[in-house]
Amino acid sequence: MEYGIFTVGDVTTDPTTGRTPSEHERIKATVAIAQKAEEIGLDVFATGEHHNPPFAAPANPPVLLAHIAAKTERIKLSTSTTLITTNDPVRLAQDYAYLQHLTDGRMDLMLGRGNTGPVYPWFGKDIREGINLAIENYALLHKLWREENVDWQGRFRTPLQAFTSTPRPLDGTPPFVWHGSIRSPEIAEQAAYYGDGFFSNHIFWPAEHTARMIALYRSRFEHYGHGKAEDAIVGLGGQVYLARNSQDAVKEFRPYFDNAPVYGHGPSLEEFTEQTPLTVGSVEQAVEKTLGFKEYAGNYNRQLFLVDHAGLPLDAVLRQLDLLGEVVAELRKHESAPVVDAAPVADAAPVVELAETPEGSLQ
Repeated sequence: MEYGIFTVGDVTTDPTTGRTPSEHERIKATVAIAQKAEEIGLDVFATGEHHNPPFAAPANPPVLLAHIAAKTERIKLSTSTTLITTNDPVRLAQDYAYLQHLTDGRMDLMLGRGNTGPVYPWFGKDIREGINLAIENYALLHKLWREENVDWQGRFRTPLQAFTSTPRPLDGTPPFVWHGSIRSPEIAEQAAYYGDGFFSNHIFWPAEHTARMIALYRSRFEHYGHGKAEDAIVGLGGQVYLARNSQDAVKEFRPYFDNAPVYGHGPSLEEFTEQTPLTVGSVEQAVEKTLGFKEYAGNYNRQLFLVDHAGLPLDAVLRQLDLLGEVVAELRKHESAPVVDAAPVADAAPVVELAETPEGSLQ
């Protein structure tokens, strides 16, 4: 089991002080947060990918991750979204293989479609083709990491003839890939087809929906012959704000929650903590709630927490990480607990068949 954090890299005004960090401050803070994550013993640091305000998350995540790799020794570096829809798969193959070499293999990546609709026309793509882009572009990326002299023809890019992507993956082993999706069964199917990981960043969604998505992925993982359903490779998102007692946590976090760009001025803090994985409380409460994820997800492989958004200043985030280190230490004590069955396959979303074409794409 891997524990870590992910950042969306938002540049948000602190509602308690009215101060907005500069992009430079936010970028440097992200590096400090990654270093702190290694210091407290976390396994993974992941960054999102954005191309617009109010985000200072990198437009090209390997730049940030390579810099962090030079400043750390152990922590695995990943992405919480690499946009498989609007990035050229040839460029992705080269950038992430290069990162794999620079990190001596301590990296992987999560592919997704992102949460910013206008990014599609910015890169000359049609949002209505989002799923098809994700399927075809990954089919090509998967091939480029495993074959040389690739011939390729698809719908969304110019053909390739005898093309070899460089550098080749480290030791001939492509980076591990997670497919991240909140709502699309096609992406769960895609992850299962290749035997890759499926990451459900369910911080805004109820447990019942997450359970159905994971059950679909597990059943199809077994269907495609990659192993038993319970051995499928699942990751979950989470979100915490911690204090020594729950009253202080609620008091401190409420102004950030109420004014957060994503969910501010919507459901109350109490409603959100009841209906989603958000924990605002003590170390003990965070441990209890996180352990409860297994009740609907089964045993899983990676848990990433969001701790640094909504305008929280760097010093507050670093204090959060100290407390999160205590949460993770307690969670690790439970890793030898009996296996928890995943949600019943019968409750899964309808199967979406993906067939391989001669060109190697999926449709």
